[in-house]
Amino acid sequence: MNNVYKRRDGFDGEKIIHVPSKILKNYLKKHPALFNIYIAHIGYFPKAWSHYREWRKGCEDNIFIYCLTGKGYYVIDNKKFEVTPNQFFVIPATDKCIKYWSDTDDPWTIYWVHYTGSIIDNFNTSLNIDFFKGPVPIPFNSKAIEIWKTIFQCLEMGYSMENLCNANFRLYHFIASFLFPDKNVSADVSGHGDIINSTIQEMKNNIDKKLVVEEMAGLHRLSGSHFSSLFRKATGMPPIDYFIHLKMQKACQLLSMNKAKIKEVAMDLGYEDPYYFSRLFKKYMGLSPEQYKLTTISPLASKV
Repeated sequence: MNNVYKRRDGFDGEKIIHVPSKILKNYLKKHPALFNIYIAHIGYFPKAWSHYREWRKGCEDNIFIYCLTGKGYYVIDNKKFEVTPNQFFVIPATDKCIKYWSDTDDPWTIYWVHYTGSIIDNFNTSLNIDFFKGPVPIPFNSKAIEIWKTIFQCLEMGYSMENLCNANFRLYHFIASFLFPDKNVSADVSGHGDIINSTIQEMKNNIDKKLVVEEMAGLHRLSGSHFSSLFRKATGMPPIDYFIHLKMQKACQLLSMNKAKIKEVAMDLGYEDPYYFSRLFKKYMGLSPEQYKLTTISPLASKV
């Protein structure tokens, strides 16, 4: 037998929905673009004493579990992890043996979702969801719980196209609330999140100025190279590139105003040479400021 249950459900206050596979297959066939990622099962198990699940040949779904209280454990490919309050983990779709269970003395309370889809492998690769990352600590995620409740309510109303789409689209928001917490840049395990976020705020406050790496690093008493390494690790790009992206974002907002002239926008962002600004804008945005104005400003814009 592939799957083993010591106790799958029956917990006081539990909530659980299994979306019928026949209905999912029908919608997948008719509307594949809307079901690249979709919910297969969703549940809430409070104080799930004796909860145990084993998938001997793996599971085709991603298994997402958020532990609210208590403790639990999971094993994947013979590597064991302990899960404690306000931690979440994702077991990606796999053919490896999976086990997870609740602690005997302090059983976990969990919100969980199984989701899968035709792009699940690429989805996991792009988000660096792998087998051995381990549980991730997170502050109490009230936002995720509210999203989960809304998803559950959608599915409780039945399996119409509208309800399933509503639930599946909200799934992305649910996952994002864990992978990308409320701050624009999540704090990393070394505790440098405040440095990155304060730097980004400093950039926004000085959008009309020229900043250099050494100046930004000096605000946090770091060397330029160390600061740049931290910033790139947190955001995926060097600090100056990030600053230019913020400038171009502001430029788009200013250019969308019907009366904003390109020269004025350049000056507002600290570029004395409007031609240099135009070249930079095209490099980052893929079209010139003039073209951007034409594509974003409606002939009726001044009347709205």
